[in-house]
Amino acid sequence: MKQGPTPEGESPAQLIDARIAALGDWRGAMLSHVRALIKQADPEVVEEWKWRGVPVWSHDGIICTGETYKSVVKLTFAKGAALEDPSRLFNSSLEGNVRRAIDIPEGAELDEAAFKTLIHAAVALNGSKARKPTRAPKG
Repeated sequence: MKQGPTPEGESPAQLIDARIAALGDWRGAMLSHVRALIKQADPEVVEEWKWRGVPVWSHDGIICTGETYKSVVKLTFAKGAALEDPSRLFNSSLEGNVRRAIDIPEGAELDEAAFKTLIHAAVALNGSKARKPTRAPKG
């Protein structure tokens, strides 16, 4: 897993570790859990720390962000509207044309297999854009 240094001098992984520890409640435990699932689904995922403190997981582009609020852990998929979601994990930001999110409240169970499938699909979608061949101009 690749990681670049942040302006604070700590790696994104260290900053995410610190966020999880600082939360010290169910939100930290859930963020840690989804982080582990993301790494299992994509061992080459890149952890980033953006927008003044938002964990971001990327592979050829953003896969998802992990935000914590008082009542939910929100996983926003950058290109979620383009992903198949037969298990209906997406339950937030459904009206948008690009993003989709999963809000996980305290005590909720996450379908791990379906979540990993979404991670795989997001990586594949990012990869299809990154590897798209370019056409030479005619003439």
